[in-house]
Amino acid sequence: MRESAQSLMPVVVQKFGGTSVADPEAIGRLIAIVRTAHARDGRGPAVVVSAMSGVTDELLAIARSAGTPDAGTASSRVDALRNRHRRAAEVLVPGAASVPLIAQIDTQFDELDAVVRALDVLREASPRTLDVVAAMGELISSRIVAAALAAAGLPGEWVDARRAVVTNDDFTRATPLIAETDAAMATAVTPLLDAGRVPVLGGFVGATRDGLTTTLGRGGSDYSGALVGAGIGAREIQIWTDVDGMLTADPRIVESPRLVPHLSFAEAAELAYFGAKVLHPSTILPAVERNIPVRILNSRKADGTGTLITADPPPDPSPITALAAKRDVTVIDITSSRMLMAYGFLSRVFAVFEQHRTAVDVVTTSEVSVSVTIDDRRHLDAIVAALSGFSEVSVMRGMALLCAVGDRLRTEPAMAARAVGVFEEVPLQMISQAASSRNITVILRQEDLPHAMHRLHEEFFG
Repeated sequence: MRESAQSLMPVVVQKFGGTSVADPEAIGRLIAIVRTAHARDGRGPAVVVSAMSGVTDELLAIARSAGTPDAGTASSRVDALRNRHRRAAEVLVPGAASVPLIAQIDTQFDELDAVVRALDVLREASPRTLDVVAAMGELISSRIVAAALAAAGLPGEWVDARRAVVTNDDFTRATPLIAETDAAMATAVTPLLDAGRVPVLGGFVGATRDGLTTTLGRGGSDYSGALVGAGIGAREIQIWTDVDGMLTADPRIVESPRLVPHLSFAEAAELAYFGAKVLHPSTILPAVERNIPVRILNSRKADGTGTLITADPPPDPSPITALAAKRDVTVIDITSSRMLMAYGFLSRVFAVFEQHRTAVDVVTTSEVSVSVTIDDRRHLDAIVAALSGFSEVSVMRGMALLCAVGDRLRTEPAMAARAVGVFEEVPLQMISQAASSRNITVILRQEDLPHAMHRLHEEFFG
């Protein structure tokens, strides 16, 4: 009976970011963390890993160098990545046990080298090919981690993430198909857990129904961790990174921000969307739908409590939970005297952004104008051209977004006025408060962001 009950016990998903698998020392810390969870629960955990730190950027840079003067260095850059992964494998899986692992690594890099050579002939990398290249970082790092766990006496077993995460064919930013992904998890991951194994998957990577390799977009490894958690019915999703948890401000701007011990799903989603780098915006969605707690932890301080994200956190004495910021924001002002009393103007404006698949972050309106912010400028010229067909359009680059988030903003409206009052000496381009009244957002010049964040942090966190 005890074994049967244990086999049904929900497991923990542990997702490790790029800095947590950056080298053999970091992977050694990962092994200790997994060992603790396995000994505590007797089942699992399920492990999801990013590519080694910096690898995805380098893979994409190599692919995009096709047909450029830098193309001649591609093979040497592939070899440098190959050697980095081989060295890690030799340290983590010593002796004869490393032979099949290194053979797998060489096979993957031989494939990569062949793709890069083909790209140099074609002189262009399609989104589909970019996904094939970008996915290799996670596929290789997960193989190394699985083998390292096994070499350390843990029942690690590699799972090809392309068998577990099913997506549409929107290459480079694919959307998971949840029902199909849940079914794939039940086939590829759950049986391993039931057999007492520790499945290891690469994050960020999936495949279409036809088996074509896709990626979930930058930051998608966290999303993968949440998808695994939802698919196997985990009791907790842990995001292991290189900071202690969610902080009250960006530590690159505010010298000593505080740790936020507990926050709501809604607060975490707002903070992630508006620039808190510790969490990818999509991560929260599967957790919210299945009501699975998410915990953010520091892989260098495994005994820390981190930040726990749940549906109903305990009351926070501060009206503001944390601040988030985005740099390099673009503001688009759309003005038309015909907007006054004009039915359909706003729908026409936003149809342009929908047509070019560009998300809008912040919106403010007046009687004759609409101002929006975007951080994806890939289609900016086309968007401006389309809007100019029925409006006057101006663009301001080099702006920043600063957002204060807190559930108590909904019940204490004076706090919003207090937050805006901090900026009396800072010129603001836009001010917005969400319909949920959970955040107050300002758009300002990028050079004013450090001073503004310091002032806001000082006002609410002392």
